[in-house]
Formats: sequence, structure tokens, C-alpha cells
Amino acid sequence: MTATHAAPSRTPLHALHAAGVSVWLDYIDRTLVQSGELARRITDDALTGMTSNPTIFEKALSQGTAYDAQLAALSGDRTPWAIFEAVETDDVRAACDLFRPTYAAAKGTDGFVSIEVSPGTAHDADGTVQEARRLWATVGRPNVMIKVPGTPAGCVALRRLIAEGLNVNVTLLFSCTAYADVVEAYLSGLEDRAKAGHALSPVASVASFFVSRVDSEIDKRLDAIATPEALALRGKAAIANAQLAYQLFRERFSGPRWDALAANGAQVQRPLWASTGTKNPAYSDVVYVEALIGPHTVNTLPPATLDAFRDHGTVTRTVDTAAAARAITQIEALGISLDAVTDQLLIEGLASFQKSFDSLLGGIEKKTALLAKQKSGQ
Repeated sequence: MTATHAAPSRTPLHALHAAGVSVWLDYIDRTLVQSGELARRITDDALTGMTSNPTIFEKALSQGTAYDAQLAALSGDRTPWAIFEAVETDDVRAACDLFRPTYAAAKGTDGFVSIEVSPGTAHDADGTVQEARRLWATVGRPNVMIKVPGTPAGCVALRRLIAEGLNVNVTLLFSCTAYADVVEAYLSGLEDRAKAGHALSPVASVASFFVSRVDSEIDKRLDAIATPEALALRGKAAIANAQLAYQLFRERFSGPRWDALAANGAQVQRPLWASTGTKNPAYSDVVYVEALIGPHTVNTLPPATLDAFRDHGTVTRTVDTAAAARAITQIEALGISLDAVTDQLLIEGLASFQKSFDSLLGGIEKKTALLAKQKSGQ
């Protein structure tokens, strides 16, 4: 990380970074990027990356007037989708530039800004690849990461994109089974790239494992059972599930297959903990950060969670506790299928992003029409 002004006082966020966790911000908007606020946070909050998605951009575009001038200039023959893509790629490109010193200092292993393919390509490998290529070329920065969903089609796309040398953030992962498929696709993509004679070291990837949503769903089912044993397991499933994913990460990125790729300069595909804002007010507002601390991980924090951790977060290695498998076993013994829950969450996650995307395009259409009206004096 490269400081842009005097070194800040050390905070829990700096300690988190020192423990091997890359601190990313799960938010983007134009004011944050252009006002100097993001540059300040890169130094003061130990930020080394940023994630975005349709829901985040929907909120950014619906608030204030920061985008009005560009929306007015782009209106006309362009579709709402084309207008949105121009707006989001401008923001992501500017954020990439602010993280570029971080990327350089980390020698291409950190300092990334993610931009997501549209939700409509979730089950279309060819469509995902085509859109990823377009976004990669439009942003035109080596530290952009293209987000693709962790569906079977997304895994096919991941392998092809890694072989082509694009950085990829695989999103909406809820189950260790899906995560294992993602790791396999990543390793295969690296092997394809090596066979073609291309360098492996410039290619980076993360696997975004969603956390708090697992508790939200399983806690509902535990509440319905309502026995003392069931109620005692509330708030334990999500962390245990993520910790099992970390065990899988350590297993897959070791041994002869990985050693051969690492000898050619390959980077590990780091687990990224997503959905780490606490949804249940009965739980600590930093529980999904404190319980998943360990090397070679990323935690993308919503602004409120980042502020809370800066204020009162505690740092100790927690991600590989031995209790994880036991908690899942106890939950499943009560008749709650983790696989059924994670399958449901993937379907709901894809539907939620599609809804946000549709709402976003509808909002752009209304706003550009209003701006055009104002311009014409009507």
C-alpha cells in the first residue's frame, strides 16, 4: 500500500491487513471516488481493493446529482444498458487508478476493483465471456477484476477467461461444493494458459463466498424448530460454512498439481468473504470479520461494517478453528440441509441482482427523460 499523505495512526483495520486479510470496500459511487474520500481511505483504512454490483450502482445512481451531467450527455440513441455501462466503467476506471499504486506495491496480487457482468448471463458461458471481454477492454486497467457468478456456466467462463489472462472475481458462492468447482475451473484455466505458453503471474482471481445470508436463512429454520439445541446453534452456520471453505482452499492450493503452477508464477485464488455486514442486530456488528481472519483472504466490507471494525474490531487468527465441521453436523442432525439452503440462496441471489439491474435500468430511463425535459425547458 502506498500512502498519499502523512501516515495515519494504526487502527484495527491496519492490524487486520497485517494478519493477511486484504481489506476491500463493498461500495462505489462517483462522489467517493472524485472527492478524495477514497484516496484518504486507502491510506487511513488500509484499503487495498473495492467491489461493486448492480445493487450498489442502483443506490449510487438514485441518490444525488453526481451522475446527472453524464446521463444527460449520454441520452439520445443509447439504451439504458449502454448508458449504465458507460457510467460504471468510468467509475471503476477512476477507482482502478487510485488503487494502482497498491497494485504495483503488491506486484499484481492486490489493489483490484471489481465490475460485474449483467445478471442475465448467469447461465450463459458464451455470453459471460463476451461481456467480460468487453468490460475488460472498456475499463482498460490491469487491476480491474471481472465478476462472474459461481454457476456451472460461470465456471466454464472462468476457465476460459483465466486462460485468456483476465482477472476474475467469482461471486455468489454459498456452498463448498460450488466453491470446489470454481477452484477446479481456476486451476484448469491456469493449466490451459501455461500450455499455450503464456505467463501465469499477471493473472489474479478471488472466490467470493457469501457469509451472513447463510445465517439469515438457517436461523429462520432453527427458530422454527425452537428446541434449546436448535436455538443454541443460531449464528453459527455461516461462519462454519466459510471456515470449511477455507479448509478446502488450503487443501486445493497445495500438493503437486498446485506446486507445478506456482513454480510458473501462478497466484492462489484467494477466498473473499462477501456479505459480511451483520443483518441480525442481536449479533456483533463485526462478527463476520472477526471470525474469518487468516492469511490469503479478502474481506469486502460495507461502509458501516468497515467503520465499526475500525472503531472496535479485534484481530486474531480465527479462520481455521476446528469447530466448523461440528457446527454443520449438529445443524444437519436437526433436519436442516445445508445444500438445500445454499441452493436456495444462489437462486435468490441471482434473482436479487437481476431485480436490482432491472430497477437500475428503469431508473436510468426515467432520469434521462427528466433531464432531457429540463434541458429543453419544458
